[in-house]
Amino acid sequence: MHYMFEYSGAIHVHSNYSDGTGTVKEIMKSAEEAELDYLILTDHNTLRAKREGFEGLYNNTFLMVGYEINDKENKNHCLVFGTNDTLPTRTTAAEYLKIIKSQHGVTFIAHPVEKRSYSKEYPPYPWTEWNTDLFDGIEIWNHMSEWMEQMNEQNRYDLFLHPLKSIKAPNHETLEIWDEINLRRKAPALGGVDAHAHKLNVLGFFEVEVFPYKVLFKSIRTHILLSHTFQNIYSEHGAEGVSAEIRTALKEGRSFVSNFSVADAKGFKFVLKNDGKEYLTGENIPHFDNAVIYVRIPVKGAELRLIKNGVSAGEYSGEEIRIGISEPGIYRAEVYLNNRAWIFSNHLRFGI
Repeated sequence: MHYMFEYSGAIHVHSNYSDGTGTVKEIMKSAEEAELDYLILTDHNTLRAKREGFEGLYNNTFLMVGYEINDKENKNHCLVFGTNDTLPTRTTAAEYLKIIKSQHGVTFIAHPVEKRSYSKEYPPYPWTEWNTDLFDGIEIWNHMSEWMEQMNEQNRYDLFLHPLKSIKAPNHETLEIWDEINLRRKAPALGGVDAHAHKLNVLGFFEVEVFPYKVLFKSIRTHILLSHTFQNIYSEHGAEGVSAEIRTALKEGRSFVSNFSVADAKGFKFVLKNDGKEYLTGENIPHFDNAVIYVRIPVKGAELRLIKNGVSAGEYSGEEIRIGISEPGIYRAEVYLNNRAWIFSNHLRFGI
């Protein structure tokens, strides 16, 4: 199957149905203004937006509704897609993952190694239930977590006013865990903005909106590849058809993560080629001779770092790069532009 259509969206967004400040309509207006192709709403422990009929196509932006669940200790947060009901939060993560899997839901661990060095009123919510393998994937880049971890007494007002400055790179520990899991089995990545648009009182005089939706929608994006356009799918199968295609692309790993504030990553390509056939990330690719990793980078001056089995396997430059490989393993790409982390691909699973 040919996956010709690339869509770039924002995942992990909260509305006033949980702890965000914007209505769904306000959020979608910001999403359209930011020219997002899709947005995934993940309010805490509620699918109210879906029940009230908000899932659908808004001009050129599609809204999909999932939710964020936590365990009975308010830890082990997870993004859930594709279920019709939420689960009670009185269980462990292993228990709720088992139930969601039985309902054919798709799950991505949220901010897995979240930490805090400042703002005790906003504690971290890391993932601790690593003895289960029932989740589908991992959120490898979370804007809110990175922003909070960098904050200190000296820079907090600057970060309030310029939230995009906080985006440096995915947490290194998260990437190590992600690579280690993928050596055992496929676990795709996504990137999240974790948008709430919180409003904080500064110096007791004025209110500042931290992380405005429209600003965050210009930060961490997840790009997916589909075989048909949203419009064609929507006309034939409605909103649920489009949501199903997005879920499948994320679960299979037909996707990559980018930082839009560095540059627009649309057009990036990371595939394995052999005898005229292309294999995508997320596929289980058989081992064969004369395999070539092909990379297309949509701007000049970027640096590609090839990662094999979690370890650096070379650095390359150019807009079109071909790398011959012979050894089985999991291969992924990291792309840096002007010394800033920009693109993180999913894995090419070659011969394993």
